[in-house]
Amino acid sequence: QVQLVESGGGLVQPGGSLRLSCTASGMIFSINYMGWYRQAPGKQRELVAAITSGGSTNYADSVKGRFTISRDNAKNTAYLQMNSLKPEDTAVYHCNVRPGWRNDWGQGPQVTVSS
Repeated sequence: QVQLVESGGGLVQPGGSLRLSCTASGMIFSINYMGWYRQAPGKQRELVAAITSGGSTNYADSVKGRFTISRDNAKNTAYLQMNSLKPEDTAVYHCNVRPGWRNDWGQGPQVTVSS
């Protein structure tokens, strides 16, 4: 089984930046896909950004041009650099991977963007 630990998050003003990290451990035979998701209060979880082992990325339209996902395969870690943050980015963020998808999302970094 793959274990995932996220870190980062915090309280920032609009226009600020944060960087999230997601590190995988355990059964990490081959992780092709790593994605960042978020869930705002009263809303369903949505995909924010994803990256494959080959470096292909995709982003939600709402974060394109502001967020950047990257990964360090040697460290089994994915990062989400969030710039030009907006209040609507406020949410709890989680990562997940394939193979080894976890149904229990656990805890994740809280990102709060407020003036």
